[in-house]
Amino acid sequence: MKNIISFFDFKPKFFSCLKDYDKQKFGQDALAGLITGIVALPLAIAFGIASGVSPEKGIITAIVAGFIISVLGGSKVQIGGPTGAFIVIIYGIVTNPEYGLLGLTIATILAGVLLILMGVFKLGTVIKFIPYPIIIGFTAGIALTIFTTQMGDIFGLKQAVLGEDGLPIIDSETGAQLMAPLKTPGDFIGKWICYFEHIDTFNLWNFVVALVSVLLIIFSPKAFKRVPGLNKIPGSLYAIIFGTLIVLGLKHFLGIEGIDTIGDRFEIEAKLPQMVVPTITYEMIRSLMPIAFTIAILGAIESLLSAAVADGVIGDRHNSNTELIGQGVANIVSPLFGGIPATGAIARTMTNINNGGKTPVAGVIHALVLLLILLVLMPLANYIPMACLAGVLVIVSYNMSGWRTCRALLKNPKSDIAVLVVTFLLTVIFDLTVAIEFGLVLACLLLLRRIASTSHVSLLHGEVAVHDDSDIMVTSDEEHLEIPEGVQIYEIDGPFFFGIANRFEELASQTFETPVVRIIRMRKVPFVDATGLHNLEVFVEKSHEDGIRVILSGVRPEVLRVIKHTSLFGVIGEKNIYDHINGALARAKEVVAHPHDHHHHSHHS
Repeated sequence: MKNIISFFDFKPKFFSCLKDYDKQKFGQDALAGLITGIVALPLAIAFGIASGVSPEKGIITAIVAGFIISVLGGSKVQIGGPTGAFIVIIYGIVTNPEYGLLGLTIATILAGVLLILMGVFKLGTVIKFIPYPIIIGFTAGIALTIFTTQMGDIFGLKQAVLGEDGLPIIDSETGAQLMAPLKTPGDFIGKWICYFEHIDTFNLWNFVVALVSVLLIIFSPKAFKRVPGLNKIPGSLYAIIFGTLIVLGLKHFLGIEGIDTIGDRFEIEAKLPQMVVPTITYEMIRSLMPIAFTIAILGAIESLLSAAVADGVIGDRHNSNTELIGQGVANIVSPLFGGIPATGAIARTMTNINNGGKTPVAGVIHALVLLLILLVLMPLANYIPMACLAGVLVIVSYNMSGWRTCRALLKNPKSDIAVLVVTFLLTVIFDLTVAIEFGLVLACLLLLRRIASTSHVSLLHGEVAVHDDSDIMVTSDEEHLEIPEGVQIYEIDGPFFFGIANRFEELASQTFETPVVRIIRMRKVPFVDATGLHNLEVFVEKSHEDGIRVILSGVRPEVLRVIKHTSLFGVIGEKNIYDHINGALARAKEVVAHPHDHHHHSHHS
């Protein structure tokens, strides 16, 4: 067993931290866990609802996944749970009649399996290579999308309930139309059109509650900064408590209607769910794999980003691959209890650190606190106004948007801005899966273009200064080479790969005189690829047809090894490949002196 674990490099921090665990550490962890649990509560409920599932599913995710991520993860202080990044994807799966909740369960389990595989194959380090502009672009895109989804609840928009005949149903006692919460289309533009069409159902009181929530979230931490105890409570919890009391007051004393609460929309079950293992078919796996891939990549990026931020604060180093395996297990188990995808959460992790969390025990306590709340206080959640949760999500989306980072990135090279803008727009207009795939492809293409622009092929004229290849530092023995009559020297600078493989033909076609010998200097070529070699071979054969000999000079040993395995080697001939310009020039002079002795007869057959 030990061998297997060491082979997988699976070293959860939970167990190594327990070695020298004591009362004092437990005290710190317990307090941090309690506060983090309280912070997680409103977020878990809000993320659950915004994702299109019921509120307790968000809490169950925070309990189950939060527990597993702390026990099996590779970071000391990482707190796991549902996060804003997934809202848009989950909502898309759940509201799609083809998939529904079962589809979400299977996609999440598949994502968990993918995350474990990423960890086992040690891809934790590779995830860090995902270009920053892509991450910023899709995070900002998600933020705008989350903000958009909350407009209906912020303005209290409603729509008429239509009967079978397609006409609005009238309440027989009051003569008023029956109204239900606004159901919006899935896409961004459709949502805004829908909001404007129903703007006449705007509910001022609902809007006031949402506004008060936002203000409470922003200002309550500042107001209670100096009050011990109260300064630990997050703004979102103040918003939810006061918002609930305000709405109860408005309904009870002023008889104001139309402010929806959680209880108006959901049946909350305040008990531990049964574990249900779904039947998974090959067909489902096939259709859900792209979504699972997106969830896994997103989860990996967000978790490792969060763990890295935490490392910077606590001066520790997390184990990326162990973290991915822990995240994977969490995402396999969470959906079995009806939960949604989970990942490491930056805000909750920071709350944990700032309140003295030292080991993964704090994360376990955060999960237990939420479990207690689920079992005891959940019926009270029925009274929480939707407008308050919308306020919480507006602040979440504001923090997620990272507009300061976006603004700073706009000073970067144009290619980075292009990646950022494209990823952002695709996320908003289509969905994350498209955005991530397209963003990665675009980033790779731009990288290739950038590499290609560093490599170039040039034709040298007149006297050429030559550095002795063996020792670049020595400048005293620079010699001035005379280029003999009838010799052309081409120099390749940089990798000779598919990005620049056709430059030779362009250069050769621009020169008018026909030389006897072409020397191709390759001292600055670290590697070649198949396309480069193929084009070089075509160029050499064309030269031979025109009666021009080609000599390679300054060929590095590793490049020569590659050339030896290709047909180019036979075409050029071993005696025309040199590791230094001097040998190549001597050979060129020989050829110029006796051009006819050295013809390749094989090419004139």
